[in-house]
Amino acid sequence: MKGTTAVPGDKSISHRALILGGMAQGETRITGLLEGQDELHTAAAVQALGAEVERLGEGSWRVRGALWRSPTETIDAGNSGTGVRLLMGAVAGYPIEVRFTGDKSLSSRPMNRVLDPLREMGARADASEGGRLPVTLRGETLHGIAFVNAKASAQVKSAILLAGLRARGDVEVIEPAPSRDHTEHMLRAFGCDVEVTETPQGRRIRLREQRSLTACDVEVPGDPSSAAFPLVAALVTPESEVTVTNVMLNPLRTGLFATLQQMGADLSFTNRRNLGGEEVADITARSSILRGVDVPAERAPSMIDEYPILAIAAAFAQGTTRAHGLAELRVKESDRLAAILAGLRACGVDAHDEGDTLIVQGGAPAGGGNITTHGDHRIAMSFLVLGLAAHEPVAVDEAGMIATSFPGFADLMRGLGAKVEVVA
Repeated sequence: MKGTTAVPGDKSISHRALILGGMAQGETRITGLLEGQDELHTAAAVQALGAEVERLGEGSWRVRGALWRSPTETIDAGNSGTGVRLLMGAVAGYPIEVRFTGDKSLSSRPMNRVLDPLREMGARADASEGGRLPVTLRGETLHGIAFVNAKASAQVKSAILLAGLRARGDVEVIEPAPSRDHTEHMLRAFGCDVEVTETPQGRRIRLREQRSLTACDVEVPGDPSSAAFPLVAALVTPESEVTVTNVMLNPLRTGLFATLQQMGADLSFTNRRNLGGEEVADITARSSILRGVDVPAERAPSMIDEYPILAIAAAFAQGTTRAHGLAELRVKESDRLAAILAGLRACGVDAHDEGDTLIVQGGAPAGGGNITTHGDHRIAMSFLVLGLAAHEPVAVDEAGMIATSFPGFADLMRGLGAKVEVVA
């Protein structure tokens, strides 16, 4: 594999740009928006809630904010946990009623982690059994909250902050371990006064008195989670050199890159610059001899979406890789930890779990597996990458869901020289 490419815009920032633009006064112009199925569901939801949303061209969108109203139909979030949880937080501050649903995978995922603090702030929410979708949320006049974000969930923190924009009283989130801070950055860009301080209990994020939003232009950088796939493919495929341009390097999102370098990966970062409040760079990966490492639990929040592709790198590494603190993987689009283990074993890799620790014995994967993805786009892409360098090709049972986060994945990989085929 050789060449230079660009990956779609960052998923987290794309969702937030659409939602904040829909709440802000004035017109927000967004460039580089990820146009995956998840983001299109969020765009449709923001429009159904009363904002003007228009696609101007590839990755280019216009959003004119409005006072949100009750939609005439159920909001369908598709497969997007980020979209539905952030929308719930945003909706909670308006005196409206909204019913949320999603696809089969999303409807199996827990929502009480977000609904419970929103209820504590005064919102009313009726969920299905087990706190799952469909959920009917009735916004109210909210009051403040001091919430301890023990699970380091950026989605929970963001939902509280978005609800807090229209709440009375102090709104703060304490994080014993930091989670992704895109919401804090973007709220500031839209004119909200967000205070972040370090305390003995952890990082404290507090909304100050100025909470109104004013439209601004948003340029979305490349998604580091998407960049991981061609970069790891280059590391494990002989005689490869791949550069991915314009990749976001927010320090709370770069745990995978730090881990790969610890494993001996030949990664270089050039053309570092600032884009919309986020550091970006061009990243080059060259074929490397990797070694197994221990990945500490405290690194998990900065790479929670990248463990499937890390497992592929670990399968090609010399020695044993142990990744700790992966409880969150059991409540993603699928039970990702179980899906990773099943896929690795199907490809002849010695792997098991001990509690919330993933243990992979590296070597030269045989491949040849037919992978059950459980509708999980990251599982599908990760095992297609394994197949590129394994002894035998690897097949996945579904590939259509890849478009939820990485439209054009197969074409991009083929453009770099990878053999990725769609078969009947």
